[in-house]
This record gives sequence, C-alpha cells and structure tokens, in this order.
Amino acid sequence: MQLGEDLITLGILLVVAYLLGRAGKLIGLPSIPIYMIVGLLASPNTGWFPLDFQSADIELIAIFGLILLLFSLGLEFDQEAFFGDAGKLLISGGSYVLINMGVGFAFGLMVGWGSREALVIAGMTGTSSSAIITKLLIELRRLANKETPMILGVTVVGDIFIAVYLAIVSVVLSGKTEAWPIVLQLSIAFLFLVVMFSVARWGAKVVSRLMRTKDDELFTILFFGLAVLFAGIGEIIGVTDAIGAFLIGVVLGASTYRGRIERVAVPLRDVFGAFFFLNFGLALNVAEFGSVITIVFAAVGMTFVLSLISGMLMAKLHGMGPREGLNTAAIFVNRGEFTLILATLSVTAGLDQRLQPFAGLYVLTMAILGPLFAANSEKIGAALRRRRNAVPARKRAHDVMLAEEIALVEAATAADTGTDAQRAADRLLADHRQRPAAAAPGAVPAMAPADATADSEADAAAADGPASAAPDSMLDFISGRRPAETGQVDKPARDTASGDYS
Repeated sequence: MQLGEDLITLGILLVVAYLLGRAGKLIGLPSIPIYMIVGLLASPNTGWFPLDFQSADIELIAIFGLILLLFSLGLEFDQEAFFGDAGKLLISGGSYVLINMGVGFAFGLMVGWGSREALVIAGMTGTSSSAIITKLLIELRRLANKETPMILGVTVVGDIFIAVYLAIVSVVLSGKTEAWPIVLQLSIAFLFLVVMFSVARWGAKVVSRLMRTKDDELFTILFFGLAVLFAGIGEIIGVTDAIGAFLIGVVLGASTYRGRIERVAVPLRDVFGAFFFLNFGLALNVAEFGSVITIVFAAVGMTFVLSLISGMLMAKLHGMGPREGLNTAAIFVNRGEFTLILATLSVTAGLDQRLQPFAGLYVLTMAILGPLFAANSEKIGAALRRRRNAVPARKRAHDVMLAEEIALVEAATAADTGTDAQRAADRLLADHRQRPAAAAPGAVPAMAPADATADSEADAAAADGPASAAPDSMLDFISGRRPAETGQVDKPARDTASGDYS
C-alpha cells in the first residue's frame, strides 16, 4: 500500500467507528465493543468491509495504546482511598478476586484446556474493566451513591491484583520449567513491584520536582517517554510492558502533577487505545467463533452468577443492603481491555489458539450485556423491593377483612337476643361504614412504606370488581339479622337466594 492509501484506510475506519459509536451511545454501549466490531468488519478474515487492511500495519500504534491504557489505569490509582480503609477493602476485594478467579480457573480446566490456559481464563473471566467501571459510574450519575466508595476502593485492590497477576502470568507463559529460574524471575518481578509502589508512596515530592516544567509540549514528551521507557523495562525483566506502564502511572499519579498529566494523557489514551481494540478486532475470525460459542455462553452465565454472589457479599461486608449489592454486581460484571491484553499475551506465548476468539466473543458479549445490566440495575432492585413488600401488604389487608367479617357474623348470630347484642351489632356496623380509607380492608396502615402503599392502592383498584362486593354483602346480611328496635328478636325466614346450600 502507498502512504496515501494507508491514511485513507485509517481515516475511513475511524469515521466508521465514530458513526457506530454514536449509534451505540443510544443504547448505552461503551466504545470498546464498537472499535472491536469495526476491526472485525475490516478484517481480511471476513471480507465484509471493502478494505485491504492488515493488522501488522498498525501494530506499533496498538502497542502505544496498550501502554497508555495501563498507564492511565495506574494514574487513577488512589492511594489515600486504599490505605485509608485497607483492611476492609482487602477483605472485600480479596473475596471478590478469590471467588471469581478460583471458579474461573476451575472453569478453564472443566472445558478441557490445560493449566496455563486455565490460568489465563481465570484472569479473563475474573477481572473487571476499570475503564468501563469508572465510565459507567460517571455516565449513570452514581458517584454519590452509597456503594460507590466501596466500588472504587475494590477497583483499587483489583488494580493491585492485576499487577501481581501479570507478574505471575508472565513467568508461567515464559515456558520455563526449572525451579530456580522461575523463582529468580518471580523475585525480580515482585522486587520491581515493591520498589515502584514504595516510590509512589514515599517519593512523591522527588518525582514532582523532576516533573517541574511550564512548557506543555516538553511536559507531554516527558510523561509519554517515561511510560514507554518503563514499559520496555517491564518487558525486559519479565513482567510485561503493560505492568511497567501501570507502575510508572502509579508513581506519576502520586505527584502534584496528576491532574495536568490526566488532561493530556486521556485524549492520547482514547486515540491510541482505539487502535489497540481495532487491531484486536482485525485479528479475529468470525468462522472461529463456532468452536468456542458454547464455552463463551457458559462463561457469560458464570460471570453474571459470580458477580451477583460477590456483589451481595461485598455489600454485606460493608453494612449495605441488597439494593447496593445489586448495583455493585452490575458494575463489576463488566469485562473489557484486560481480557484482550491476556488474549494477546497468550497468542504470543503460543497457547491454545482458541483463546483469542474466546476472548473476542466473550468481551463483545459482556461489553454489551454488562452496561445494559448496570443501566437497569436500580430499576430491577426497585421492582424486586416492591414485589417483596407487596406480599405482606396484601396479607395484612386480607387478615383485617377476615377478622372483621368473622366478628360481624358472630355478633349477628349471637345466642343472646338482648340489647347488648343489638348494641354490639350497631357498633360494628358503624365502625365498618365510618372507617377511614387508610384502615379499610385492602388498604395499608399509615406507617406502611411508600412502596407497599403503592402496591396496595393498585390492589384496591383491582378489587373494584366482584371481590369488593363482599363487605357490602356482609353489611346486608348483618342488617337483616339485627335485633329489632323493640329488643325482640325475630328469626328471619330462610332465604332461597343462590349460594345458600344449608
């Protein structure tokens, strides 16, 4: 291809991504699946898009996208939020990781893949997308929700876990089998993690002095150069370029220039990150989806179930209710960039080739269902709460009606025929006719919750049919059986109306 044709191809792809992105926003889709779909359409494996475009042509740009994605993730690492409530966050975040990763590893073994593939599957299905989580919290206006601080704190724990997990995976995927080389590489990886986190924790002032410059152009070159430099260092020492970029992001995020870096880094991340997802889509082959579609659907179902369990558990650990637990589960169910990063690493390491189509189809499915679930989780929680409260409300109304009917019948058919019986019947009839609406059969007491009141009003409206005639029939019955004004009681003749079978 000539340079002009390359530029035209890239321009067309980005414009198509914009158009599909606008359409996806209408139903709340994030940008990740949109870029993957554009890459899939342009892939030479499909032939659906009239472009001859190869994945290798944008591979270096895609690597920059991966570096900036992890750099931005480290930049957003909130040390104060983590260290301020580290104990509870480690318990809740650790339980989330253990549940999802443990079941994910077992799932990888159950579908017949090897232990290395199962370890990758565990990371794909057990780690949420921090980028999508943050974006959803903002777009859904849930930053002020009760559960949001917990979600952000657990996300920080997840980021730390990702750093440790990538260090372990990089060693496992290296193919080394001897004990000492593995121990040495793991020791170097963990030492790198400890040093970088220590610099971020206690060396923020020094880093801030080194970053001091008023020139925006030089400032941008500096932080981008550091991100690429530490990505290369991470790749050389065996913890992958992604984790190197993440750790330098953590360090720079602890400096006083965090806000200034974010203003420049976020637009760069969005552009280069789009190429990363587009490049992944270019490598996908729709024909390979058939070999993994059953496994993907099983993984999707497992992810939703595990997210619900862990979301409810985290909410309970933090003293919250089912509503907050459902919102938490709906946010953490989202999967995205980290799954694709693991798929890229697995292909490079020569693992089972089905991991790439599995990751592609899994992310496409979860990136669509996850945001839709998150956008409707509050409505689902409200509906379940109304349904739960409606049953006691109807039961209370039924019990009140039954007790009053029994009392009226007993008073009307009492054995004594004196004035006491007459007064009792008169009093019951007067109470029944003059009772306030809030105390009528089928209504809810004034202290009932709003949701229960709404349900009871609906029940009362539905009861305008034959069922609502029951109290009036009982009043007629009592009126016909009341003692006479003179105090004498006349036994009424037996009616032959329908329904009297005695």
